[in-house]
Amino acid sequence: MSDRLAQIQEQKQEQRLAQQASIQQMLQSSLMELPITQLADRVNTEMNDNPALEVDTAYDSMDGPDTEADTDYTDPAEDYATQNEREERQSALDEALENIGRDDEDPPVYHGGSDVAQSREEDIYGAEESFYEELKKQMGEIELSDRQHEVMEYLIGSLDNDGLLRKSLSAVSDEMAIYYNIDVTEQEIEDVLLRLQEFDPAGIGARSLQECLRIQIERRDESRLKALMMSVVTNYFEEFTHKHWNVIRKALSLNDQQAEVLFSELRKLNPRPGASMTETVGRSLQQITPDFIVDTHDDGTITFTVNRGELPELTVSQSFLDSMKEYQQNKENMSRQTKEALLYIKKKVDSAQNFIEAIHMRYHTLQLTMQAIITLQRPFFLDGDETSLRPMILKDVADRTGLDLSTVSRVCSSKYAQTRWGMFPLRFFFSDSYMTEDGSELSTRQIKAAMREIVKAEDKHKPLSDDALREEMERAGFPIARRTVTKYRESLGIPVARLRKE
Repeated sequence: MSDRLAQIQEQKQEQRLAQQASIQQMLQSSLMELPITQLADRVNTEMNDNPALEVDTAYDSMDGPDTEADTDYTDPAEDYATQNEREERQSALDEALENIGRDDEDPPVYHGGSDVAQSREEDIYGAEESFYEELKKQMGEIELSDRQHEVMEYLIGSLDNDGLLRKSLSAVSDEMAIYYNIDVTEQEIEDVLLRLQEFDPAGIGARSLQECLRIQIERRDESRLKALMMSVVTNYFEEFTHKHWNVIRKALSLNDQQAEVLFSELRKLNPRPGASMTETVGRSLQQITPDFIVDTHDDGTITFTVNRGELPELTVSQSFLDSMKEYQQNKENMSRQTKEALLYIKKKVDSAQNFIEAIHMRYHTLQLTMQAIITLQRPFFLDGDETSLRPMILKDVADRTGLDLSTVSRVCSSKYAQTRWGMFPLRFFFSDSYMTEDGSELSTRQIKAAMREIVKAEDKHKPLSDDALREEMERAGFPIARRTVTKYRESLGIPVARLRKE
């Protein structure tokens, strides 16, 4: 009988442990999905509900395991070296920025199946029209004549995804005359364009990268620093885009400290203002707090930090711990009321400890995931060219980190990384692959980029059919089938040849 009783007690103990483990796993999973802003709300809620959970005043900010510093990716095969956290985002501009303004696309993301992937993509990037709706909302806040309103609306619709206008004013004039029977002069269009360039974010409606940066600088308060920034962008733009800092420093007669301040401010300029307006419905990137800050340094070193925001370090209330210890030391003399108090305290202490552990696990898992993404997509973080992104799916990250596939999926959901090239949802770094007949693996992103360039360069009087486009793609090193050409052309929103004819 005693053996049977012991066996039952052991089974109950195992069930309790399994239940506790399951609850802890659910807690960790739920926290894993939260972006930094929602995590802050979750922490506040937990602290309000659990008096045993307190702020540890010995720490200025919350540090999860292994998240105190940046991680060096100079050589992925080497150990990751720690660096000081960089609090300010940097959008360093170098020669690659000259190509940043190219036509963009909402890249495919891996989420199991095309329909689901497309749905997921919309969740992350938001409806494409939201970019234009935001500008139209600002348009409604200024006084425009009916004619100016029509011009403004057409200009907004003509912007590239990065927010720049790459059509000439003469082309806009011709198109409005042909398609809308509206005769408007280039001067009238420019007058309206200047009004558009007053919209937020600064740089919207610029006709070149240089103009985009000048607009941003012009909005600054008058200062010596503003004058220097404008001088660099106006008089030393070529040196600036090629990062010839020493040439600029000498030309402006700056000492090292002055130069460092100047270059630091220049790196904060945004070459893609439109990208910052891509949004999940009702949530623009300007309102998004990045969960990761990735820095690409001039020497090719890539470092990153997990953003901890202003969250405090949490600890278990010492008074709760002391009370529990006191009760446990006097078990024999406990009254019923005392036992109930002990159970309450123990429950709250266990809950607080589990929550703190889950928070630390979240940071550790986020660091592992971002570490793997940077290693796998290192070329992109170096040059900012989307075509440098290799095919990568969730399983690639899971295999590299040893994390469960579902865990990687949770980490990559609704989280953003601030890079020198802009702010991107983590899903941006994932893309499917296309396997050619000879067994070569191509990134769908590279294929689409090549297709855009070929169509852009075609003779508009004799646009390429899908068969001709397939032949051009093959010559460019992308041997894909005709049906694949049609599929990608449609996904890029490129009309059939007869509709592209001018």
